[in-house]
Amino acid sequence: MAALKGYGLCSMDSALHFPCPKPFQAYKRKSSKWISPIAAVVPNFHLPMRSLEVKNRTNTDDIKALRLITAIKTPYLPDGRFDLEAYDDLINIQIQNGAQGVIVGGTTGEGQLMSWDEHIMLIGHTVNCFGASIKVIGNTGSNSTREAIHATEQGFAVGMHAALHINPYYGKTSIDGMISHFQSVLHMGPTIIYNVPGRTGQDIPPRVVFELSRSASLAGVKECVGNERVQEYTENGVSVWSGNDDECHDSRWDYGATGVISVTSNLVPGLMRELMFEGKDSELNEKLRPLMGWLFREPNPIGLNTALAQLGVARPVFRLPYVPLPLAKRVEFVRMVEEIGREHFVGERDVQALDDDDFILIGRY
Repeated sequence: MAALKGYGLCSMDSALHFPCPKPFQAYKRKSSKWISPIAAVVPNFHLPMRSLEVKNRTNTDDIKALRLITAIKTPYLPDGRFDLEAYDDLINIQIQNGAQGVIVGGTTGEGQLMSWDEHIMLIGHTVNCFGASIKVIGNTGSNSTREAIHATEQGFAVGMHAALHINPYYGKTSIDGMISHFQSVLHMGPTIIYNVPGRTGQDIPPRVVFELSRSASLAGVKECVGNERVQEYTENGVSVWSGNDDECHDSRWDYGATGVISVTSNLVPGLMRELMFEGKDSELNEKLRPLMGWLFREPNPIGLNTALAQLGVARPVFRLPYVPLPLAKRVEFVRMVEEIGREHFVGERDVQALDDDDFILIGRY
C-alpha cells in the first residue's frame, strides 16, 4: 500500500494499518528567533474596576496644587486594632490647621504592618468621613505589581482621590521593569510616585519619571533624594513634594517644590502650614529643625509614635517591630515641646515622659 502524503504507514498486522506521525522535520518552527516576553505584554489586559460615577473623582491638577500633605499616623487600641476614634481626631486636627491632604497607610501610617483588608478599610473610612474636606491619598503601592494593581483598583473603588506608589523594593527590577510596573497602575487615577532609596534600596532615576509624565494621571513625585533632584524635576515641569521635612522649606522656596508630604505635620500642622504658605521663614524653619531631627533619629515612625503617645493623642501601643524611643529621648521631647510651645502641638493634655511600663508592644494582632 502506498504511503499517504505526509505520513508513513505503520502496521500492527496484515489487516490494520495506522498512519505514523509526521517526521520531526514537519514540526520545526518556521522561525527560531527568540522574542522577548515584553513583546507579549498587552496593555490593560487586566481590566480595571472602572466606574462612570464622578462623586469622588479628582482631577490630577487638583492633586498637583496641594502644598501640605500629612503622612498620617495610624493609632491602635490595646489589642492592636485601629483606634478609629483617635484617628478621626488626628484627621480633624489636620483639617482645622490647614493640611490639604493625607497619605493613608504610608510608611508613617504603617501600611507595611497592615493586611490589605485593613488598608482598604482605612482608606474607605477616611474618604467616607473626611473626603469632602481633605484629599485622601491611599498608599496602594507594593513590590508586587499584581498586589499594586489590585489594591489600587480597590482604593479608587472606595473613593480615594489619588494613589501613592513606590518602586518595587527588595526584589528589585530593571529600569524597564520599573516603568512597566508604574504604567500598570498609572491609568487608574491621579498618582504620586514615591522615591525613597533609603528604604527601597533603588533610586527612581529621572528618566523613569519623565517617561511616566507622558500620562495625564501623573500628579508628581514625592522625592527624598535631595533638592538638586527636586530642581531637575521642577525645571522640566514635573510637580514635586519634598519627602524630607528638614529640607522642605528650602525645597519649597528655593528649588520650586509644590510643597511637602510631611511627618512633622502630625505634631505641629499649623507651623508646617506656615512654612509652606507664608513665604520664606528661616527663623521658623530653624526653630523646627531640632524637632525634625529628633523624629528621624530612629527609623520613622518610631519617633512619631512615641511623641503622639506622650502628647496624649494616641494610646502608647506599638505594633512590632516598632518600639518606643528610650527614656532619655522621651525626656528630650518634653523639653522640645516646652521650647516650641505646647499650644503649637496637637492634643490638649500636658506632655509627659512616659515610663517603659506605660507602653504596650504587640506582635500578633
